Parts: sequence; structure tokens; C-alpha cells
Amino acid sequence: MSIVEPNIVELSEKVDCRYTLVVEASKRARQLVDEKEPLIDAKDMKPLKIAVEEINRGLLTYERDADVVED
Repeated sequence: MSIVEPNIVELSEKVDCRYTLVVEASKRARQLVDEKEPLIDAKDMKPLKIAVEEINRGLLTYERDADVVED
């Protein structure tokens, strides 16, 4: 069992790469700090934990730009 739940393996299955996970979680955490409503019951949870849990539950989506060049 991981100390941090959900663990990185579970979260990596929700996005296409770890970089996307970090970017999307930080964007959502900023929205929560700016007083956007959480999509889950978030009593006593910090914004980043809320964002990660929302991603894990599949409540957030993202879209890649078509003009992004991959190496």
C-alpha cells in the first residue's frame, strides 16, 4: 500500500504522461485557490489534493493542442 493515495501508477493511467498529470493538477489547484468550487466533498483537503483526487475519479478532462510538436 502506498503512503500517498492515489499513487502515481494509478494516476498515470488517467493521463497520457506524468508531465500532463503535473500540469493539469497544478492548473486545477490554482482554480481552487481562486475559489472555484471543488467537484468532490473536500472538507479539510488542500487544493492540490483535491485536484489529484478529481483527476483520479475521472472528473477532469484535458485536450491536447493539435499543433504541439512531439519529440
